[in-house]
Amino acid sequence: MKKISSKSEFDTAIQSSKLTVAVFKADWCSDCKFIDPFMPEVEQKFADALNLIEVDVDQVGSVSEEQRIMGIPSFVAYADGVELNRFVNKLRKSREEIETFLQSAVEAGQARS
Repeated sequence: MKKISSKSEFDTAIQSSKLTVAVFKADWCSDCKFIDPFMPEVEQKFADALNLIEVDVDQVGSVSEEQRIMGIPSFVAYADGVELNRFVNKLRKSREEIETFLQSAVEAGQARS
């Protein structure tokens, strides 16, 4: 997963015509650490359909504020700079829930085309 280190890098990433899903995280977040072991496999499963990027809310706080990220980890899908949908709640996210969200993001992206 590509790590985003600046607002301009984030803006460029979400302008892609290929579906891009931003994963908002932080080093201190236990629920973020919970998803780390299986995210490479999830990313591989969806590699043809979307790009995953990682946004550290502490390092790129302006992006988190601009995107109204209130809890982490949060998943937000974009295409051509437009937000398509998001998966945000205060509960720990399971692999199944993340994959279900990513599939719905892919479908939303296809519906836009």
